[in-house]
Amino acid sequence: MIDQHVKKTEERMKKIIEATRKEFANIRSGKASVALLDGVKVDAYGSIVPLNQVGSVSAPEVRLLVVQPWDKGLVKAVSKAIQQSDLGLNPTDDGSVVRIPIPTLTEERRKDMVKMISRLAEEGRVHLRQVRHDLNKEIKSEEQEHAMSEDDAKRLTAEVQKLTDRYVTMVDELLKKKTAEVMEV
Repeated sequence: MIDQHVKKTEERMKKIIEATRKEFANIRSGKASVALLDGVKVDAYGSIVPLNQVGSVSAPEVRLLVVQPWDKGLVKAVSKAIQQSDLGLNPTDDGSVVRIPIPTLTEERRKDMVKMISRLAEEGRVHLRQVRHDLNKEIKSEEQEHAMSEDDAKRLTAEVQKLTDRYVTMVDELLKKKTAEVMEV
């Protein structure tokens, strides 16, 4: 029973780490990353679809992304979708591919990005702590109903705290890595 609680909690925490990692991937640093365009949606054939479903995205250079739509008729739609996204990018197209130069970030913009990354990391930590809080409440409830012994409850609470500490450390490492990436000139 204790193992079930730990497994369930760890699964929830892994999902939080993955969500935080995805949020970080969508934040623009000075380098071109194909993950940067993951949130871009294109109006194609009368419906809104993710960019990666209408073409391939590549990063042939450090400061350049290239989108090759599978249908040449979608080049303008892809270009427009990227321009309308809140990424602050200005794509150019030559009729067959869309080129997106990644401008270097100003010092002020980098500092703003670091603040945003820090906020996202804190949200991740809060979600992790919420998972811990939920399980601790569940443990207390089971202990009061005599479905779990006091020793098991203490052991499980300690185990959950270790798990929480480990995942908070992971968020901190992601934050450190992304901050270094954004601050790199």
